[in-house]
Amino acid sequence: MSNTTTTTGKAQLRQDARVIGLVGLAHGTSHFYHLILAALFPWLKPAFGLSYSELGLLMTVFFVVSGIGQALAGFVVDRVGARRVLFFGVGMLGVSALALSAAHSYAGLMAGALLAGVGNSIFHPADYTLLNQRVSRERLAHGFSVHGISGNIGWAASPLFLTTVAAFASWRAALACAAVLPFIVLAILVLNRDALRPNPVQRTGAAQHGGEGTLAFLRLPSVWMCFAFFFLTAVALGGIQSFASIGLEQLYGISRELATSSYTAYMLASAGGMVVGGFIGAGSRNHDRNIALAFAVAAVLALVLGAAVVPGWLALPLMAAIGFCSGVAGPSRDLMIRAAAPKNATGRVYGVVYSGLDTGLSVGPLLFGAVMDGGHPGWLFAGVALFQALAIGTAVGVGGSTRAVALKSA
Repeated sequence: MSNTTTTTGKAQLRQDARVIGLVGLAHGTSHFYHLILAALFPWLKPAFGLSYSELGLLMTVFFVVSGIGQALAGFVVDRVGARRVLFFGVGMLGVSALALSAAHSYAGLMAGALLAGVGNSIFHPADYTLLNQRVSRERLAHGFSVHGISGNIGWAASPLFLTTVAAFASWRAALACAAVLPFIVLAILVLNRDALRPNPVQRTGAAQHGGEGTLAFLRLPSVWMCFAFFFLTAVALGGIQSFASIGLEQLYGISRELATSSYTAYMLASAGGMVVGGFIGAGSRNHDRNIALAFAVAAVLALVLGAAVVPGWLALPLMAAIGFCSGVAGPSRDLMIRAAAPKNATGRVYGVVYSGLDTGLSVGPLLFGAVMDGGHPGWLFAGVALFQALAIGTAVGVGGSTRAVALKSA
């Protein structure tokens, strides 16, 4: 009996690891594409004669399309299954990079950004639905951790890859090379499609006809507080992604290489923080408190960085420390949302909640682009600290609401 149990346990472990790895690979590709334009701003600006605000608007288009599409994609995932939707999104990313590499005008860049936004829109509802359906409960926190880590690796790899290719060849070559990645990932996913099989779609009662049951989750205050949390943290993240390297270069007079390395350090340290956060989240039920502490420290560090009261060589370790604290909060954030989501509405809840991420990422580059055009790089990091601090209140609100519901139903 024990041998049978051990064998079953090993098989479940292999299954969990396979699903987590495949979903993580897809998610990393999505995050890689978040920055295919931002990483090339130093080349696109002179090539098309653009301002920082116009460059920021490209990111806004990407994330507005992604945010709207993400809210809709959650309903599609619950109706047709996450696997089909995931395959579509990965393929669309490759198409968008090819379109961007061939752009000869600002309108062409806009069209490519729109296509990339469509591809990016499906990942969170599809990814989290697959993880919740196919990964055992005891490994789910670690699955969320790996999911977040893979995203940060994508964010960290994108600027390094694209700037290296652009420096040795051209920005068009960089985008053409980037197009290869999602098609390789799509082939891997298709070959392993049996591991990503979705649960049978259930259509009963009002939900079957698209009635009140389908949209009932929208009446939950915790869902909208989760949305607000993602919006606020994403505005801060959008500023870091789009302009942290340029801001550090202007604020501290450091080289472009060190400024870019500081951003990479932020992302890699954030991935490390997510490893730690996975263990913290698995051993805790007060996920909102974990988030509040991590973001409070990150906000203080961002204020120090923006005040320029430290020597330039400290920019890299400070960015890494901010990234680590933000990463620690990641798994607790995803577990907090899972606790707030009603059963049989995973795709819809994650789609709507994570559309807050895209909405914030659409606002952040536009807002901080105007700040950079005004010649205030220090305000960039002060703004990051402000939005992180505001997010703490929404996380505490979600946690309190979830605990109240749990006590009421106990």
